[in-house]
Amino acid sequence: MPAVSAKQKKFMDAAAHNPAFAKKAGVPVKVAKEFSSASKGQTFSKGGDMKESKAMVKKEVGFMKKAGAPKSMIKHEMSEMKGMKKGGSVKPTAMGKVKTAAPSINGVATKGKTKGKQIKM
Repeated sequence: MPAVSAKQKKFMDAAAHNPAFAKKAGVPVKVAKEFSSASKGQTFSKGGDMKESKAMVKKEVGFMKKAGAPKSMIKHEMSEMKGMKKGGSVKPTAMGKVKTAAPSINGVATKGKTKGKQIKM
């Protein structure tokens, strides 16, 4: 199973290459090595879900057949493998002015753009 985040990938890589760390963290070295090899070459700089490799899907389908999974489920996994494309995309976010916590009367005032008055007693 490949890593789902950069933090998980770094953790499993560390556990795979350092048995003392793996023992301290409570992760079997064998599991850490499997994670590390499955997530080799992955980058998490872009958003979106990471796709499984075709080899990993084949391994999963083989396991499902042995376990006696329904044919519809196996067919679904195989169809996912056929339609694999490269990478995902990130929606651009709208960057703009930061509005004040309390909405102003005219709706135009923004944080840092209004002058404060000092009250004298």
